This record gives sequence, structure tokens and C-alpha cells, in this order.
Amino acid sequence: MSNNLKQLRSVSIAEVIHLDSLPSLKIKFDEDVEYWEASQSYIDYGTFLRRLNESVVGYSLPWEPQSRSQAVEKVLALLDGLDQWIDDIPPLKTPQRFGNLSFRTWGQRLEEKCDDILDRLLAPEFSPVIAHAKPYLLSAFGSFTRMDYGTGHETSFALFLLCLTLVRFFQPTAEEERDLVLTVFSRYLRLCWRLQDVYKLEPAGSHGVWGLDDYSFLPYIFGSGQLRDQIEIPVSAVLHPPLPPTNLYFMSITRIHDVKYGPFHEHSSQLYSIASGVPNWGKVNSGLFKMYEAEVLRKRVVVQHIPFGGLLQWEKEERVSTLPARSRSTPKPTATTITPRVPARFTTTIGDSSNFKHAMSPPPPPSVGTASINYPLRQQSRASAKTDISRTPRAT
Repeated sequence: MSNNLKQLRSVSIAEVIHLDSLPSLKIKFDEDVEYWEASQSYIDYGTFLRRLNESVVGYSLPWEPQSRSQAVEKVLALLDGLDQWIDDIPPLKTPQRFGNLSFRTWGQRLEEKCDDILDRLLAPEFSPVIAHAKPYLLSAFGSFTRMDYGTGHETSFALFLLCLTLVRFFQPTAEEERDLVLTVFSRYLRLCWRLQDVYKLEPAGSHGVWGLDDYSFLPYIFGSGQLRDQIEIPVSAVLHPPLPPTNLYFMSITRIHDVKYGPFHEHSSQLYSIASGVPNWGKVNSGLFKMYEAEVLRKRVVVQHIPFGGLLQWEKEERVSTLPARSRSTPKPTATTITPRVPARFTTTIGDSSNFKHAMSPPPPPSVGTASINYPLRQQSRASAKTDISRTPRAT
């Protein structure tokens, strides 16, 4: 891990006890998003993601640490238990237009048992943290009302991990952070895939064929981070399936092939454009950080559902005042023209990202022919249902 990587602040349990607020919905207007960008929680989250990303550079899946902390073991047991609930709550057999109503039953069980789950997860000395971490765990698996799942729910799970790291339930060491990505987040991702398949969850706020992925974003960041400093596997390798499940990027691409019909360049034009137009994984990794910030963290329709306050401070960080601020007179980006401001505190650019920006204009369809890469056969997917990409996702 880079020696120049920023340290994540520590919050003592005594400080948690004296916090004067709990997480609540703060973002209602575009101005609130700008306020969040200057908050301590935004800085903490950016630092946390950067550290997670750096911890996995050069590491492949499957991965086993030399020693695993009890904290990681317990959160893995938590996710295994939630997975078991899917077997306990099978989908209803009756035809349903958007999602299966059994997902609401699954969500109701989570709401009822969440306090007990966190109480078993955390040692008694961490009990004051439960009220601050609970909202993020509850919203990490989808909307039980809309029966959908998207990047906002994925972000909630990452914020849940951040909360537990701030209070040092998880330790901000390279080995533990690597375990959080390659073991905990991978397990979370497989659980969410199963929830999507069994309960037919809709994509939340999908951009359709113009989005990176209907449901997720972080696996592409972490996966490109895994591949960043090697040159043996080119970015264009994703155009030649089957892909080995050796990193989160390839696993996510394989997932898309399992659940979507049609040519890759048609149903996943952004990913195809990256594969055919970005020269190396370093530029992919830095470009995806910028894209995540622009398309997820600074989109009101996404972050308005995420609570802030308490442990994830809503107050502004004073030091941010020395950084370039967005002009109030600057027209806000439209849906067709996105010119994001990239705060230095969040994304550390690796080289020039102009190739990444250029690559987002879809090139002509591929002419791959018989070209192939000698990768091991991909593992059997757990997906049991195909997604009709012609349907139009509901607006959120």
C-alpha cells in the first residue's frame, strides 16, 4: 500500500456516546449535495475507498489472509445468515410485475432482527455504535418498498463498513482492508446477486444500456484496482469471455453475460467502450473513481436516500475551504452533458485520464473473430434467471 495514503481518522467510543445526533436523511436539494461534498463524512468515505482500493492492488481471487480477525469472521457469519433467510423465505409463485413480494418479507425480518444482529456482531463495548451503523445495514440490500437495488444500496454497505472502521471494530491495516474487499465485499456481492435473482429485484435508477452496470459500481473500481499494476492482462481481455474469476471486475463482467442477452457492445456499451478504448488498468481505475463520484456520490436522486449525521458527520470540514469550490453561478450538469468537478480530497488521479473520457464515446461494434485468451473456464454462475434488457427500468 502506498506510503502516501491518507490515514483514516479514529473515533473513540467515548466520542460516539457524546455525539448529539443520529443518522437521518439530510439531502433534499442539489445544494445539500454540494454541502455533503464539503462534509467530514465525504472526506472519510473518499479516504476509506482509496485505502480499500490500494490494499488490493496486485492481489487475485481466491485470496486467504495469513490470519483473519474475529471482526471479519463475524461479519461473514452475518452475511451467511442473511443468505440463509432466502431459503427460509422462498419467492411467491404468483405472477408479479416488479419484484417478488417475498422480498418485503425478507426485509421485514431484517428490520425486526437488525438490533439483535448488530448486538451479536459487536462486542459490548461497541454497543453505542449500533444506532449509528444500523441505518446503513438496513439499506444495504435494496429498497423493500420499491423492491429494487442499485448503487445507493451498495454505497450504504460500504458506509456500514466505514462506520465500523472509524470506531476500530475493523482495523485500518493493509491486510484487514484487503480482507474487507476480497472476502467481505465479495461475499456481500454474491448475496446481493442471489437476492436479485430469487426476488427479481429491479435496477434502481438504471441508465439502461448507457449505464456502467444496472446494479453495481464498486466491484469495477476494486477489480480494476486489483489489475492496476500488471501488464500481462490487457483491458481488452474482457472482450474475450470466458473470464477467470480472479478479480471483481471479471466476476462482474461474467455476471452480466449470465443475466443479459445480446452482444456485449449493445447491452453494456460503457464497459465495452472502456475495454476497447482505455489503454491500461491504471487509467481505468482512476477514471472509474471519477465516474463513481459524478454518477453516484454527486447525484441527488441516489444519495438522497442515504442518512448522514452522528458518526458520519454532516458538518463541514474546515480544511476544505482551502480547496477549489464549485461556483454557484456554474450551470448544473444536465443528463446529457456531465462535466464533473473532481475534488483532490477524493480522487487521486493516476496519470492523464483523457483516454478514459475519450473511450466513453462508444466505438463501432467489435470484430473479434476467433480471437481468444486461454483463461480457465468460468465457474458456474449462481444466477438462475435471465434479465430482459429490452424492458425499460422504472424511475426512482
